[in-house]
Amino acid sequence: MVGLGYYSRDLLAPALQLTKHCHLAGIVTGTPSKIPVWQKKYAIPDNNVYNYQDMHKVADNPSIDVLYIVTPNGLHLEHAEIAANAGKHVWCEKPMTTTGADAQKMIKTCRKNKVQLTIGYRMQHEPNTRKIMEWASSRPFGKIKSFYAEAGWYNRGGNHWKLRKKLGGGAMYDMGTYPLNAARYATGEEPIAITARHVINRPAIFTEVDETTEFTLEFKSGLVAECVTSFGKRVNRLEVTCDKGNYFLEPFQSYTGVRGKTSDGRLLDAYIENQQSRQMDDDAKSIIYETAPLVPGEDGLKDMLIIDAIFESAGNNGQRISLV
Repeated sequence: MVGLGYYSRDLLAPALQLTKHCHLAGIVTGTPSKIPVWQKKYAIPDNNVYNYQDMHKVADNPSIDVLYIVTPNGLHLEHAEIAANAGKHVWCEKPMTTTGADAQKMIKTCRKNKVQLTIGYRMQHEPNTRKIMEWASSRPFGKIKSFYAEAGWYNRGGNHWKLRKKLGGGAMYDMGTYPLNAARYATGEEPIAITARHVINRPAIFTEVDETTEFTLEFKSGLVAECVTSFGKRVNRLEVTCDKGNYFLEPFQSYTGVRGKTSDGRLLDAYIENQQSRQMDDDAKSIIYETAPLVPGEDGLKDMLIIDAIFESAGNNGQRISLV
C-alpha cells in the first residue's frame, strides 16, 4: 500500500482482510508515526516497510508482488513508475494521472517492465453497475436516448491536498471521473466532442481548483450525456433514458448501498459485502491467471484524454472541443 491516508486506512486495508486472492504485505509512507500503528494492526514485518525515498528497493523484496498507488493524484505517475521499474504490478487509484500525456507515460513504463497496470475504478466491479454496463449492449429498453450523471460532496475547505492544483485537486479529478467513466460504460460509446464549464461559488476556498464542473459529451450516434461533479453539493445519481423505458442508480458511486430501479419495476439491488475487496480480488486474479484486468490502464487513459479536453473547454468559455 503506497500512501496511508483515509482511503487506505479506513477502506482498502480493512477490505484486504476480506480478500481471498491477495493480502496486505507491506506499506510505503512518508509519515514515520504511522508505521508502528500499521505494523501492529496488520503484522507487517520491518523489511516490508518503506518510505518514498527508498521504495524503489521493493525490487529486492519477493514477498511483495503489487504496489497499490493511493497517493494524491499529482503523484500517481511518479510512484507508479517507481513500482513498475521495480518489477512490481501496479494498481493505481483513479484518476490515474492528471494529464493524458502522463497516463501514456505510465502505460509505457508498465509495458516496458512487463507488469500489469490496473486502475481503481471500483464501480466497474460492483454488480448493479455491471448490470448497467451489460445493458449498454443488450439494450433491454431500446435505444439509449439520453444519459445523466452527477457525483459530488460538500467540501468545507481547509488545508487539504484536494484543494491544491499541483497535487491534482479539484472536483473534476476527485469526483468527476465517476460520471465521466459512467457515461462511457453505460452507453457503450466513446465521445466525439465535449463542452464544459467551471463554477466557483466560494472563491475564498477554491483559489486553485474547480468547485463544480459541468460537462456535456457528444457521441457519434447523436446521444448526448450531461454530467456534473462538485465540491459544493452532495449529489449521487445516474440515469439512462431509452425509447422504451429508463433506469437509474441512486446512489451510483457510494461505498455501500448502490441501488436503483427500472421503469418496469425491476430493482437493481444486488449486494456485495465489500466493493474494495471485490475489486482487489478481481485484479489479483487477473495477475495470478495472467488474464486482462477488468479496468486496464488504457481505460484510465481514455478518461484522462477527455479530462484534458474538459479543462481546455472550461478554460475557453465553454468552447466545443473535438475528440476525434
